[in-house]
Amino acid sequence: MNKLASRKSNTIKPSFTKDGIYFNGKFIEKYGEIDRSTYHADPLHSNKKFGLIVPATNTTMEKEIWSILIDNHNVDSLRGIGFHTSNVLTPKPEINSEQDIERYKTSFLAGLQDAVNIAKLADPDHLILGMSLEHILYGIDQVSTPIDSTIATTNMDWSTCHQAIDLALKQYQAKNIGIITPFEAQGNASAKKMFQDLGYNVVADVGLACGNTQHIAHIPDSLKQSAILGLLDVKSNNLDAIVQCGTNMSFVNLAEQLESRIGVPLLSINAVVLWHALRSNGISDKLINASRIFRDH
Repeated sequence: MNKLASRKSNTIKPSFTKDGIYFNGKFIEKYGEIDRSTYHADPLHSNKKFGLIVPATNTTMEKEIWSILIDNHNVDSLRGIGFHTSNVLTPKPEINSEQDIERYKTSFLAGLQDAVNIAKLADPDHLILGMSLEHILYGIDQVSTPIDSTIATTNMDWSTCHQAIDLALKQYQAKNIGIITPFEAQGNASAKKMFQDLGYNVVADVGLACGNTQHIAHIPDSLKQSAILGLLDVKSNNLDAIVQCGTNMSFVNLAEQLESRIGVPLLSINAVVLWHALRSNGISDKLINASRIFRDH
């Protein structure tokens, strides 16, 4: 029995109506010499099936995940996994003001359970929440409470942004950090508060002042790089790591380019959440083009 079958030994899949097949309208009994009373693995997901939950405006996280997987297509353990995306409806992506953020928070939290229920229809082994909640919820308690309630409805393991980034920082024994977010003032302050609640000293923080969650994907790499090199990576900051928040802001390629130059980990949120999901499921391979977290831990 394969690994997935052993984990789901109480489930018979696929569910056949009869022990045979139909050919030209005629039933052929016991055709195919297979046992129809036992479990058969999905041949495309013989290792793991992940559910990925992202806001409907997010066009980046899934792309960055698949880019890493494609660049590492020769890694055996990655060949039998799949990612299946469910969107949280966020009809008003503007986050220009306190009222906008409150409206966005309300719609996201109201739609989260529906997105989870949709994701569960794919029968995943593990769920990933691809949303940096720290920009709409103030502090770790506000971030973790609704997520913990949602997780409790699923009876499966999850990877979340705050959980993954905390573990990654602990792997590097980081204490003094810099953060870069796509958010406006309130969202950036909320992100800073979450890391402070987790016990980190946020020495420097940069918010790129994007007022629309859909537009976050369009923030130029040149602006991100300038902020990292000119504002965060300065000697007086003496940082142990730099953390990027905002799953719709691409960052993996930039981290790959800059980590060796700045000498400290550049923790791209999408890479870190993928790292957490894979490592939580026994996939420990070192990967290329995925930032140093995948090579170091």
